[in-house]
Amino acid sequence: MTAARQLQRSAPASAVPPHADVVVIGAGFGGLYAHYRFRQLGMSVFGFEQGTDVGGTWYWNRYPGARCDVESVDYTYSFSRELLDEWQWSERFSTQGEILEYASYVADRFDLRRDIKFESKIVSAIYDVAANLWTVRTEKGESITCRYLVTTVGCLSVPKDPDFEGLESFKGQWVQTGAWPKEGVDWAGKNVLVIGTGSSAIQSIPEVAKTAGHLTIFQRTANYSVPAYNGPLPEHRQKEVFADYPAYLAMLRKTRGGQTFELQTDNFAADFSLEEQRERMEQAWQLGRWNLQSCFRDITLNEDANRLAGEFVHAKIRETVKDPATAEKLIPRGYPFGTKRLCLDTDYFETFNRDNVDLVDINEEPILRITETGLQTSAKHYPADLIIFAIGFDAMTGPLVNLGIKGRGGHSLKDAWADGAESYLGLAVPGFPNLFTVNGPSSPSVLTNMILSLEQHVDWIADCIAALRERGLDIIEARQDATDEWAQHTEMVANHTLFPKANSWYMGANVEGKPRMFLAYIGGFDNYAARCDAVAANDYEGFALSTSKVEERA
Repeated sequence: MTAARQLQRSAPASAVPPHADVVVIGAGFGGLYAHYRFRQLGMSVFGFEQGTDVGGTWYWNRYPGARCDVESVDYTYSFSRELLDEWQWSERFSTQGEILEYASYVADRFDLRRDIKFESKIVSAIYDVAANLWTVRTEKGESITCRYLVTTVGCLSVPKDPDFEGLESFKGQWVQTGAWPKEGVDWAGKNVLVIGTGSSAIQSIPEVAKTAGHLTIFQRTANYSVPAYNGPLPEHRQKEVFADYPAYLAMLRKTRGGQTFELQTDNFAADFSLEEQRERMEQAWQLGRWNLQSCFRDITLNEDANRLAGEFVHAKIRETVKDPATAEKLIPRGYPFGTKRLCLDTDYFETFNRDNVDLVDINEEPILRITETGLQTSAKHYPADLIIFAIGFDAMTGPLVNLGIKGRGGHSLKDAWADGAESYLGLAVPGFPNLFTVNGPSSPSVLTNMILSLEQHVDWIADCIAALRERGLDIIEARQDATDEWAQHTEMVANHTLFPKANSWYMGANVEGKPRMFLAYIGGFDNYAARCDAVAANDYEGFALSTSKVEERA
């Protein structure tokens, strides 16, 4: 059934009230669902969003070729059966535009904009111990107090600013993939430079190359990428999903990553013969998605198994890219397969066979400066009309520390995380009462289907607040000992894998001066959710619960 996508546009908030039970920062998928759930509890809720509308990461990342790398039938809200019946995705991996349309449809369907103030950048959120209230202030001077502060700011929402000598002198146009202009960008017939070869570059480069006069790509680190094979949802997947869609989505909550793959197995690579290994990897390549990462159980645990997959992708690159020198530059080296976020692409490697596309390895030919008319490397000058910076994000922690959050004693979250971001379950931080972080550091977050993950977080937070209210309690704070234990467990689980061997944004390695630690929980969404449920069932073990009411203290 095709969605009836024309709903009356819900009006955003016109003014900031003096107080709300809950303040939600961010109006992406996490923020929208938070508004829905807290309303269900009968609580007053108000939200802020820096953009002009809902959508979060899908509002800002409008770059050409932007798509979700989780199948759309999985990357969808599960809380409303009616919504599941009304909306039908048009492609296997939907475009940014369609995902943004979905966010807008949900906002209209449940009238969620009415309590959200858009174009509002948060500059501070300060906790008053005596009053047990947070005061949240915007860049425009507006303020609101709340009992509970919930951040839904996303994990990849603070793009790294380009820091290149001479950029201010450039006479052409420059843009960032993570903050793409809403009015769009025209690159047809122009000399275009792309700096970076991460996920957003891998998605945008094939699109830009189609009409650019000439495209030059500057690469520091070659990335692993596998074909998405986008198009209609395959018939076998339609049968699996739509036989009972709610049951299917419930089943995803029992998986490690909130998705299933055709070639998932409990078998190790060594359990297969050499011929079976090759056949299995070829089958995974033809199926697309992240099947290659799941076709052996130990592919991110065992160096020998990992090397099989890495060498398989190397061979595919050499088969695809006609120029041997370019192919060698594109082959990922120096880190295990899949330990930087594995990219899904449409004709990425094929794009380097175009006559109007060149690749520069900046390890061999460093960038010296941006000039008035282009870019100067150690070897030559590259003229440019347009420079596209695809240089990544200050992931996981950046969006949170930028909010100016201060807890007990005026201690800032930025200072608390100066030596590393420690958080209890990715939900709460010692010293910051009644602050909840949706998909915070040390939760599964970016290693999962994010909508499934954020629904679990918001549900847990809402249930927690409801339980506190039933007991006449209004303060909850993560204990330091529980946070330390979770941090040790998170590190131990990560160290059982090959992930820490890569200088990735998972490790904070892409931001100068950022502490090196694995920022997500890699033990599986299923195990994580079970731990959260056990904590709640055991009287919120690891949290200190209390009341601010004087009469109840006596």
